[in-house]
Amino acid sequence: MATIGHRQNDDIVAEASFTDTAACRCALRPIAEQGVIDPENTQAWRCIADATQDVYKGLSGVWYFSLPEEYHAVDGGRGRLTALLRPDTKTGYAARLANGNRLRLRSLRRDQRRLVDERCTGEIEKREVPEVKGSTDPVLAQRAVRPPSSNSPTSSDDDDSSLPVDDTSTIDHRSETSTDEVPGLASSLGQMSTGDESRAGSTCLGGDLAIGVPLQNRTGWRETKGCLPGFLCPNNSIDRLPEYCPPLVRCQNARLSGGNCGPQGLLEPFICPAGSYCPLGGKDKIKCPAGHYCSVGAYEPTKCSPGAYCPEGTNRNMSFLPPGLILALDVLVLLIMFAFKIRNYFKDKHASSARGKRFSRLNKRASFFDKNQHSKQYKSLQDSDIALESRITHVQRSETGFGGSITPIDSKDDNELITDLDLFIQSMSKCIGTEKFGLSFEFSDLSFHPKKLPRPILSEVTGKIDRGSLWGVMGASGAGKSTFVNVLMGKQAHTGGVTKINGVVGDIKKYKKIIGYVPQDDIVLPELTVRENIMHSARIRLPSNWNQTQIQKHVDNLISCLQLAHVRDSLVGSAANPVISGGQRKRVSIGIELAAAPMALFLDEPTSGLDATSASSIMMTLKELSRLNITVITIIHQPRAEIFESLDSVILFGKGRVIYQGPEQDVQPYFEHLGFRFPYSANPADTIMDIIAGQGHLYKPSGDSGIWPLIHNWKAVQASKTPRSPGSLSVASSIQTPQLQQTDSNKTQEALSLRRSIRSRGAPFHKQIYHCLLRSLLQQYRVRSSFFFEIGVSALGGFIIGLAQFNAEGINFRGFYRPPYTILSPSIDYFSVPLMALLVAIAIGLIASSPGVKIFGEEKLVYWREASSGHNRLAYYLGKVLSTFPRMLVANLHFTASFMLLATPRIDWGAAFAANLLYFYTIYGLASILSMCARREDGPLLAVMASLIVGVLNGMSPSLSVVADWHMSWFWRALPGTWLAEAYFEKNVGGLAYLYGVEHASRASGFRLGKFG
Repeated sequence: MATIGHRQNDDIVAEASFTDTAACRCALRPIAEQGVIDPENTQAWRCIADATQDVYKGLSGVWYFSLPEEYHAVDGGRGRLTALLRPDTKTGYAARLANGNRLRLRSLRRDQRRLVDERCTGEIEKREVPEVKGSTDPVLAQRAVRPPSSNSPTSSDDDDSSLPVDDTSTIDHRSETSTDEVPGLASSLGQMSTGDESRAGSTCLGGDLAIGVPLQNRTGWRETKGCLPGFLCPNNSIDRLPEYCPPLVRCQNARLSGGNCGPQGLLEPFICPAGSYCPLGGKDKIKCPAGHYCSVGAYEPTKCSPGAYCPEGTNRNMSFLPPGLILALDVLVLLIMFAFKIRNYFKDKHASSARGKRFSRLNKRASFFDKNQHSKQYKSLQDSDIALESRITHVQRSETGFGGSITPIDSKDDNELITDLDLFIQSMSKCIGTEKFGLSFEFSDLSFHPKKLPRPILSEVTGKIDRGSLWGVMGASGAGKSTFVNVLMGKQAHTGGVTKINGVVGDIKKYKKIIGYVPQDDIVLPELTVRENIMHSARIRLPSNWNQTQIQKHVDNLISCLQLAHVRDSLVGSAANPVISGGQRKRVSIGIELAAAPMALFLDEPTSGLDATSASSIMMTLKELSRLNITVITIIHQPRAEIFESLDSVILFGKGRVIYQGPEQDVQPYFEHLGFRFPYSANPADTIMDIIAGQGHLYKPSGDSGIWPLIHNWKAVQASKTPRSPGSLSVASSIQTPQLQQTDSNKTQEALSLRRSIRSRGAPFHKQIYHCLLRSLLQQYRVRSSFFFEIGVSALGGFIIGLAQFNAEGINFRGFYRPPYTILSPSIDYFSVPLMALLVAIAIGLIASSPGVKIFGEEKLVYWREASSGHNRLAYYLGKVLSTFPRMLVANLHFTASFMLLATPRIDWGAAFAANLLYFYTIYGLASILSMCARREDGPLLAVMASLIVGVLNGMSPSLSVVADWHMSWFWRALPGTWLAEAYFEKNVGGLAYLYGVEHASRASGFRLGKFG
């Protein structure tokens, strides 16, 4: 074991370097140690084969002691000598650090050398001598010294005088090798003659048997002004053109696995590593400056996004600004909501305290009165002989309503009170354009026979319904009563017969704007209040020339008449979570239709599901509406006696035909005339329902009691023109508003007024979109908890997908290097970008499919109800779609921010946000379409499955080039998953055209470039 010291002498200038016969780089290394001086061995030669390493740094390679100096006279012997230094190649050494950072050399057998260094010889070629580093002499590498003098000792332990030694010559003791900087070795290689046949060995690491293959000629080198962009070639020049060397086993394995290895020869270019950039020409490798990032193959640094963490030498753009701003915004919103909650809490507490104080004052005043006295209006239950229901109904009934005298406001005296009913009638008259509100219906031989059924549902239905009356349609299940109502109001087209409205034959669908329909189920929006539900119907369906003040007054008067003023600002709630009572919900449903000022009102079993009191209240409301000349037709099933008696007229159906049509007060005598006996204590309506349902034998001991005899008997009545025939039926006894016979001129004037009223109905298209948009936004605000949950899921989904891509460090594509460096390429990777797009598509599909179902899936019944009443369907759709954009924007913002922070792909933030937003939109649209086609309970599952299908079939596997052979490209390119993958491919790969053959990648994968952005 030998210890090498360093003689610090004024005569020594710098290190020398040369290339040995095996193309290894050798450099003379002065060895600095503290307190150790070895005059005989002050320097050593280090030879390395890897040109990417700095020969002046590190401990690897083969070390040789230096032979004694050989002095030669120069400059004609004027006292200046040249010392030629040569390595002692008899023994090679390995360097290591001992205690105290002392460098020691130990003998090294040739079989112990590193694979890349085993060919180093340390021998100098003929006519080549070591070159002084930094010397301008192109031929000699020399060290200038003064001749030794006996008066100047060559070494001394106490000698501190020395020339400055270059800091770069000091061995870096921190690591064995360092590749932070690439030395400028081209100057020494340039001294080698291209035609020198005396130089032995190859420039490749494989030894003499590894022959380098030229990659460029002189013309190509001049055109590119060096090696290709993104490559580093410090050892090349126009006299030392780039070569390809057969890779060693370890390098070959690295390239086959997609990695990169160092150059396999002194003249082989290699790609600029991540964290550094290599300017055009490839002579220098510069560490990426702070505020920039440099990916693999960068020839210039790329500026990081604002707010990104980009220290010196970084290779990815991790921008914290978008997620930071989003987080700050989220916290601000939460704080505002929390402040409002506290404010409302103290506000409610203060209001409750004020109510308590007022109640306490009322109690003190009441204490002055006799405790035994009772109010005459509210008698005690024990002493009262008044029926409980009547008394409660009387107490709860508001002073306003549809009841009371009907007198035009202009006819009232100055002292008479103008009620809400008067104001409502006034607005109705203004809307319709006439004081006669109702419609009359005539039908002759009406029939409805679907093609797939063997027999008709309706047949031979003839009759007339006068205006201003309350009609009840009754029959057993399957008797055709619902079909009759649908045909009469134009929801279904009849297959036979004639219908007239106000004596005019025409298409009933034209009158749908002035015909209201209240379905059996209370189809209202639970997220809106009573007033908001009714107000939306009024804004959409009232005349377009009405301003907001007129509409609001009309709605407020209607709410008062419906006795809903005390709950006008209460949410309606759903059937599962009700807020108002069932009777009030039914009134809201009726109010939605009355807000449009209809001239006829159809109701499907309005009393079903209500208690007796609520049902009676609803029928009383309908009765009072008929007094306004509005034609009211309702389907009744199993009515109680009071409800049945409130009807003006009834139509009884059996097997799709009419059994009876006429006044309610004549129906019992009619059946008694046919031999049926009504029990004294039974409800006449129940007896009639049994008879028309085929159970007439219970009430007729003998004779025909079936349905067909009843049908034939009524046909005979019509044919004989008896007073009960529909052509001569008079319902004047059951109608409180007299019907005046109209002249032909009056009918013509009324028809013209009716047509004008129909044309004026409905808000303009853009206003309908606006009102639908506001309503939908209000709904989303009322259920904001689900919106916040969606935002949280979006952020989590982006975080998970970004985490899955974190290890890639933004390097998700490898292709063939551009010619002529294609042979240096590692294994290609064309499908990491489509894979990333696949993960993004699946995540967005899971996030957006369920909210997309709720757009229309939860409101299908509302949509059909409003569309059948004249609501513009496109306006409804556009309003709903536009209302989802804020939701999609916020959700996509959270998803993209967390995804881009961790994945750091090459696609810029704006392009990724736009592509993800478009995919959010497609998933929302797909889910909403499926929700309209599927059942409500199946919608979410089908939407998730559909989003998975369109996300997986994105062109990754099978690739678009493969499906092109199947002649199925049109199908794949019609899927939004392919659009997303192609957008990601364009933005992640298109910018690497200077380095890779992206055209080949486009052809192989099938993804087209230049189609996005």
